[in-house]
Amino acid sequence: MTLRRPAPRAIIWGGLLCGVLDITAAFLVYGMFGAKPIPLLQGIAAGLLGRRASSGGLATAALGLLCHFVIAFLAATVYYGISRALPWVLQYAVAAGVIYGVIVYFFMNRVVVPLSAARKFPFSLKMMIIGVTIHIFCVGLPIAIMARRFSARTP
Repeated sequence: MTLRRPAPRAIIWGGLLCGVLDITAAFLVYGMFGAKPIPLLQGIAAGLLGRRASSGGLATAALGLLCHFVIAFLAATVYYGISRALPWVLQYAVAAGVIYGVIVYFFMNRVVVPLSAARKFPFSLKMMIIGVTIHIFCVGLPIAIMARRFSARTP
C-alpha cells in the first residue's frame, strides 16, 4: 500500500487532522470549565476502564489519547467508505462535512458513550450545542475536506 493512493492518504490526513483539532478543542472548551488535560484524557480511557481510569496517571491518559485517535481514524475511514458509495459527498464536501460532524456527534453521544464504561453526565443544551459545533468544525469538515482533496488526485 503506497501513500500515493487516495484511500490511505485521505484516511491518514483526515484522521490526524480530526484527532488533533478535536482534542485541542476539547482541551480549550473543557479548560474554560476548569478541566485539566490529563483527567480529560483519563475520562476518554474510562470508556474502556471505568472509574479506575482516573487513578492510572499518565498511562491511562495515554490510553485515552490513543482511544481518541483510534476513533478519529475510524471516523475518517467510515467517511471515506461513504464517499466511495456516494460520490456527491466529495463534490459537496462542506455540506457533507457539516452533516457528518452532526451525525458523528450524535452517534458518539447516543450510542458509543452510553454503551461504554465512561461516566454519564446529565443532558445540557449548552454542552450539546458546543459539542455539535466542535464536531462540525473539528471532525466532519476536516475529514470531508481531506477526502475530497486526496480523492481528486486519484491517478
